[in-house]
Amino acid sequence: MSPSTADGRRRMTGAVMAAPALVLFVLFGVVPLAGVLVLSLADWDGLGPLGWAGLVNWRDVLADGATWDALWLTVKVMALSWLIQTPIALALGLFQAPRGRGRAFFAVLWVLPLLLSAVAIGLTWQALLDPSFGIGSAPGLGRLARPLLGSPELALYVVIFVIAWQFVPFHALLYQAGIRQIPATLYEAAALDGAGRKDRFLRITLPQLRYTIVTSSTLMLVGSLTYFDLIFVLSGGTGGPGTATRVLPLAMYITGFQSHDMGAASVIATVLVVTGLVLSLITTRLSGFTRMDSRQEGL
Repeated sequence: MSPSTADGRRRMTGAVMAAPALVLFVLFGVVPLAGVLVLSLADWDGLGPLGWAGLVNWRDVLADGATWDALWLTVKVMALSWLIQTPIALALGLFQAPRGRGRAFFAVLWVLPLLLSAVAIGLTWQALLDPSFGIGSAPGLGRLARPLLGSPELALYVVIFVIAWQFVPFHALLYQAGIRQIPATLYEAAALDGAGRKDRFLRITLPQLRYTIVTSSTLMLVGSLTYFDLIFVLSGGTGGPGTATRVLPLAMYITGFQSHDMGAASVIATVLVVTGLVLSLITTRLSGFTRMDSRQEGL
């Protein structure tokens, strides 16, 4: 068999194996996105006949200051979530990486938030932060006996805290797995050379976790564009108080299902998709993630 024939067969085999995934991606990814693009050019209230609006929806949405306010809040949630979650998740991953019963017990505790739905978490924290009956009524916690979710200055930061509480365990698991893949011989050689814990962390652990950090950051940043259910519950479905927590996903829902303007909501949805794609591309390009070589190569 000639090399060209063998290469052709390998490509054909690869195409056949990838076909089911590609079909599912087209059906549940490309087709819905195409539908959203069509709706962004339409005048539709969700029930009546579909009319043609052209670029009017785009002009109105992009000229609306509320859209840019929601975009700024989304960027703020994204940046603060990354700044808060990354160091905490890395620290927890470092703590969990060594094997032991005690560490495994704590690892189980930290994973519990991942087992709860966003609605359950939102309702729980709503009750905990109630100024009359929440944790503020406990001895020594009187400073929390205030409407934190009702304060325009504090509501967004409370939401970011709850988001971090929910998702830090997931990223800690990523870092734990990444740390356990680092060869122990690197640390042993560094210890023989007199390197302390700080030097071993900065010169071995962090460089070896480069791609784990990229993966975690990409999931964190792009995932920030999908925060809807938790913020919906915490804000009572309004993005309040006022518009203090009305991020783009919630603004899309309010525009489409409360204001009955599916065309404008589709414009916001398209902006979210494009923003997520751009973020992913920028993260992978700047980090060199696309040139990553497998650490298991040759084993």
